[in-house]
Amino acid sequence: MTDLEFEALADAALAALERALDRAGLDVDVQSKGAGVLEIEFADGSKMIVNRHGAAREIWVAARSGGFHFRHDGQAWRDTRDGAELFVSLSRLVSAQGGAAVILAPG
Repeated sequence: MTDLEFEALADAALAALERALDRAGLDVDVQSKGAGVLEIEFADGSKMIVNRHGAAREIWVAARSGGFHFRHDGQAWRDTRDGAELFVSLSRLVSAQGGAAVILAPG
């Protein structure tokens, strides 16, 4: 994967996440903090950062419960530890940090 391909895939995933959060109707504030960085602030003031990491060609998530790295396998972004798909993991992380069950889906 070239740098341009990585950036396009990662930016598409971040844009899809922003749309999914908007559709979910959660009490969160989502802000773009520059190229390839989303900051999600929850009602309790806690934050989650989702960003692309070009050197590793991964999407990184920093949540209250820890840090997670996702690498594209040709079809989806997968957690480098357990293989979970990005939006499945984000649904779990956002639900836990936001205190309300949510299912986030790209598209």
